[in-house]
Amino acid sequence: MPLYEHIFIARQDVSQQQVETFTEDFTTVIKEGGGTIAKTEYWGLRSLAYKVKKNRKGHYVLLNIDAPHSAVAELERQQKLHEDILRTLTLRVSEHEEGQSSILQSRGRDDRRGGRDDRGGRGDRGGRGDRPREDRPRNFDKDSAPRAERETA
Repeated sequence: MPLYEHIFIARQDVSQQQVETFTEDFTTVIKEGGGTIAKTEYWGLRSLAYKVKKNRKGHYVLLNIDAPHSAVAELERQQKLHEDILRTLTLRVSEHEEGQSSILQSRGRDDRRGGRDDRGGRGDRGGRGDRPREDRPRNFDKDSAPRAERETA
């Protein structure tokens, strides 16, 4: 049977338990169609690139599917009718990824780094207070320069 990766995005105002219920319902649709779900990953509530049906965020779920095309077509049809599903994407692949997907792996790297505020050992940004005032270069434009410098410019 062909292999598919299927991602769907649910609205931001549904709970995680409801998303898990949707996933179970969609899994039964695939099983009734003669297929199996190899892996299910909940990627969490993530920001969308742009507003979709007045939503700025969505619950992302990945399904690795091993099923005939008719079962996947039925899954997509039911998701189009479902009011809580914003978007879907189904790709036919030659083989499924082993282990976690790259999205979950990158999330683990971000957690180890400490988030955005951590400089990661690259030092301070060199803001105010790192050097005495007289050592700092003077930044000024032509209009704010002292009179003697303006007349020569």
